[in-house]
Amino acid sequence: MLFRRFFWLFVATSALAAGCSARREQVTGMSPGAAAAQTAPRPDKDAAGVEDAIEAHAHYGAGIIHGLNNEPELALKEYYLAASKDPTNEVLILEISRQFLQAKQPEQALELLVRATAHPGASGALFARLGFVYAQLGKADQAIKASRIAIHKQPQSLAGYQNLFLNYFQTKQLPEAASVLEEAARAPGTDPEFLIGLAELHANLGLQVPSQRETAFTKALAVLQRVEPSKINEPALRLRLADDFNLLGKDTEAAEIYLDLLKQLPDSSFVRENVRAKLADIYLRNRDRARAVEQLEAIIRDNPTDAQAYYYLGSIAVDAKNQAQAVDYFTKTLLLDPDYEQAYYDLAAAQVGLNKNSEALATLEKARQKFSQTFLMEYMSGVAWSRQKEYTNALRHLTAAEIIGQARDPRRLNELFFFEFGTTFERAGDFVQAEKYFEKCLALSPDFAEAQNYLGYMLADRGEKLDRARELIEKALKAEPKSAAYLDSMGWVLFRLNRPQEGLEYILKALEASDPGGDAEIYNHLGDIYAALGQSDKARDAWQKSISIEPNENVRKKLEPLAR
Repeated sequence: MLFRRFFWLFVATSALAAGCSARREQVTGMSPGAAAAQTAPRPDKDAAGVEDAIEAHAHYGAGIIHGLNNEPELALKEYYLAASKDPTNEVLILEISRQFLQAKQPEQALELLVRATAHPGASGALFARLGFVYAQLGKADQAIKASRIAIHKQPQSLAGYQNLFLNYFQTKQLPEAASVLEEAARAPGTDPEFLIGLAELHANLGLQVPSQRETAFTKALAVLQRVEPSKINEPALRLRLADDFNLLGKDTEAAEIYLDLLKQLPDSSFVRENVRAKLADIYLRNRDRARAVEQLEAIIRDNPTDAQAYYYLGSIAVDAKNQAQAVDYFTKTLLLDPDYEQAYYDLAAAQVGLNKNSEALATLEKARQKFSQTFLMEYMSGVAWSRQKEYTNALRHLTAAEIIGQARDPRRLNELFFFEFGTTFERAGDFVQAEKYFEKCLALSPDFAEAQNYLGYMLADRGEKLDRARELIEKALKAEPKSAAYLDSMGWVLFRLNRPQEGLEYILKALEASDPGGDAEIYNHLGDIYAALGQSDKARDAWQKSISIEPNENVRKKLEPLAR
C-alpha cells in the first residue's frame, strides 16, 4: 500500500509539474514529454535507487501541495528532501534549484548543484545553473569555471556563454565579454533560439555601452540574419525575432514577421494587439500613415477601449493637418483615460488650430484641475489666450512657461517657444520685448525664415534698424522666394529706405503670389508706394481694393484727400 500511495503521488506530481514544462525545456533542452520521462524512476536503478526516486517524487509532490496552500517554507523543505533523495535526477535538480533561487536562497541551490555536478556525466545545463548561482553569490572565479565546463559539455546551449558574458560585463571586463559572444557565434549546429538569444546579448551590450553601440548592433544583426524565420514554429520565438529586428532598425524585416504573426495569433489576444501597435509604430517612423491607421483601427475594432490607439490616430490626424479629426480622436482618448495628461495638451492644440480657443482654454482648465503646473499647460494656455487676442493673459502664461522651462527642462525653450513669445509681445504693442524674443529665436535657429521675416517686417514697419530689417527679409526670401508675405516685406522695407520704385517690383510680385481673393495689407502697401511715386489714381485704386477686402479706418483716411 505504501508503494501504491507513492506511485499515485508520483503520477499527480508529474501532472502538476507539466505546468513548468516550458521552463524545463528552456533550461534542459528537453521536450515536455522527455522531461516527464526523466523525472520517472529509471529502469537502470537498483531497487534502493528506485525506492529513493519514488520517495523523491513523493517529497516533490508534497512540496507542490504546500506551495498551493501558500506554505512556501514547508514547500522548500519538501523540495530539498526530494533533491537529496535523487541527486542524479537533473530535471528535478534544475527545477528545485530554480525554486530556491526564486526564494532568494542561493546557498541552498548551490549545495544541491555542487552535489549534482559531482556525479559523472552531469550535463552542461547543470554546470550552467551552477555558474549562474556562483555569480549570484559573487564567486566570479568559480562561476567562470563552471560556465566553461557547461560550454564544453553543451556548446550548442547559450546558457554557459550567457553566464560568462554577464560575469565579464558586471566586472567591467568588456573586451572579454565581447570575446565570449564572438566565441558563441562560432559554435556549430546552433538553433534559432540560440542565435536570437545571442543577438539579444550583443544588442544589450550596445544599449548598456553607448561607445560600442554601432559595433554591437552590427554584430547582433549579423547573427539574426543567420536565422530563417520560416523554420521557427513557436510564435513567441518569432515575436522575439521580430522585436530584435525592430530594435536594430530593420523595419522591413520586422514588419514582415509581425504581419505573418497576425495570421497565426488568436483574435482579440493581448499579444495580437501588441503586435499591431508595433507595426503601427514602424509605419509611423517610415511616414506610412495609411498602414499605421490600418493597424490602429484594427486595434480599436478588437478593443474599442484602447485609449493609446485613439491617441496615436489623433497624432496622425495632426500630421495630416486634419485638426477636426484630431479633436475627435483626442476627445475619445480622454473619455477612455481621463489621466492621459499629454492628450489634454494635444487636444487643446488641435482646438486652437480650429480657432476654437475658448474650448481649448476649457480643456486646459480641466488639465489644471487634475495635474500639477507644467510647461505645456502654461505654454498652450498662452497660445490660446493669444489667439483670443487677450495678450495680457497670454503673456502671463508664457512667462510662467518660461520660468518652468528654465527650472525643469531648458530644452523646452526652443526657437518655436521664443517665436510665439515674440509674436505675442508684438501684438501687445511691446516692440522692445518682441525684438528681444525674436533675436533669442534666431540665435537658436538662424535660418528660421518666418522669424526672420516677422522681425524684419516689424522693424521696417516702425522705420527702425532698416538695414538689419532688409538683411533679415532677404534671408527669408532666399529660403522661400515665392512667399507672398516675404515679397511684400521686401517691397515695404525698400519703400521705407526711400526706394519706392524697387519696392514696387516686389509688391507686384507679392500680389501675383497671394491668394486669388487678394491681400488687404499688400494692396495698402501698393497704394502707399504709388502715392510716393506720384501716381494718385493707381494709389486710390489700390487703397479701395484694400478696404473692399478688409475695412480699415486708417486706409479709408488715405482716400479722403483723393476724393475731394
